[in-house]
Amino acid sequence: MAETHRFAPRHEHVFLGADHDRHERRTWIVVGLTLVTMIVEIVAGTLFGSMALVADGWHMSTHAAALGIAGFAYSFARRHAHDRRFTFGTGKLGDLAAFASALVLMLAALFIAWESVIRLASPVAIGFNQALVVAVLGLGVNLASALILKEDHHGHGHAHGHEHGHSHGGRDRHDAHDHRHEDHGHPQALRRGADNNLRAAYLHVLADAFTSVLAIGALLGGSLYGWIWLDPAMGLIGALVIAHWSIGLIRRSGAVLLDAVPDAALVDAIKERMDAAGAEVADLHLWQVGPGHYGAIVSVVAVEAAAPAVYKAHLAALPQLAHLTVEVNAAA
Repeated sequence: MAETHRFAPRHEHVFLGADHDRHERRTWIVVGLTLVTMIVEIVAGTLFGSMALVADGWHMSTHAAALGIAGFAYSFARRHAHDRRFTFGTGKLGDLAAFASALVLMLAALFIAWESVIRLASPVAIGFNQALVVAVLGLGVNLASALILKEDHHGHGHAHGHEHGHSHGGRDRHDAHDHRHEDHGHPQALRRGADNNLRAAYLHVLADAFTSVLAIGALLGGSLYGWIWLDPAMGLIGALVIAHWSIGLIRRSGAVLLDAVPDAALVDAIKERMDAAGAEVADLHLWQVGPGHYGAIVSVVAVEAAAPAVYKAHLAALPQLAHLTVEVNAAA
């Protein structure tokens, strides 16, 4: 029996996050705030001869660059959301930016750790008053930035191995099966998902705020009690915490980029619904195509094979499946 195909009308693959535009605006606001602070510190440090202010100003420039990566990813993904060159849309561009930002964050942690070790071995004189002013100013800016980016930063992603379900109802009969595809996208009816790009931007400002808090504590201890070693010791602690955050972000964004199965519970739900429809899942591919948007290819085997639309109807209660393909095979 010849294979039968039914092709769905051409449709858009817009798999951006539910709050993509709002997240983009907030990210660029934080970039602007960081740039203004950077310029003020560099100019003030130059006028008043404070190397601490100048150094922190250039330090802020690295954060502006990292946050700029996040802002650019939002803008590029939005502008090219309808570009046919991107087969599954541009929803994963934010995860690519998050992965890059996580690497920058890791490099920052390594640099802080290296400088801290050097200063533990060879202590240097610290201008406590100037350094406290810089630390308090940096803390204020980063707390304000963190508040702007705070919403939805807590989304979690879980990475699991590729999973297959194999038919036990006999060998598929290749010359007598119904092999039909239906493929539709429903990007507007999805639940919210984790936005790793926003999380990366949030972690950058949170990391800077955290190091500012540690620095203020160390500077106060040094100025009051002469504990010069406290400053590099706090630097080491901060580096370890930032490295831990970076590794978590690398794992989350990397899992999305490698198309790891994003939700084991969703896999189980798909199998349960196919079982209720009288079919067994022979092969299942599930991956994330954007924040809160999943693509799936479901291959089922049934003794009495029905049209793909029948099985898709059983999956209609899972709106997070934004791009669904169903393949039906008649069992021997």
